[in-house]
Amino acid sequence: MKNKIPLWINILQGVLILIMLSQVYQFYFDHNAVTASGININGVADYNLIYEFAARTATMAIVSIFIMFSQDVKLFVAMFLMNVLREGQETIIDPLFPLLNAPASPTMDLVIHIIIVGVELIAFVKLYKISKIQVS
Repeated sequence: MKNKIPLWINILQGVLILIMLSQVYQFYFDHNAVTASGININGVADYNLIYEFAARTATMAIVSIFIMFSQDVKLFVAMFLMNVLREGQETIIDPLFPLLNAPASPTMDLVIHIIIVGVELIAFVKLYKISKIQVS
């Protein structure tokens, strides 16, 4: 018997995918927003970095979309592990090095990231338990 992915986890992953896609759009096409955040784009090396960031984020978003459509619990476990690790690092990086146009103060940003990582961790544990039930 195949267990289904809970709806709230699909919704959470959909929101995370939308965030990634907005970052991809911004770094590929909306360089004004990038510079407004305090990131300088002064030449080829800077464009190289932002386009590589966009490419990596696009790849993560595409793989996440594939996994979401697959509804394969084991793939979801891997994806949420990736999400927790990525967002966990951002929990430290974003408050230490805030963007100029950050929507929240560094302290509030830290709190928001802790909440997000907590929810992602709960989703990861839930998915891990579902994957163990399937193996039994």
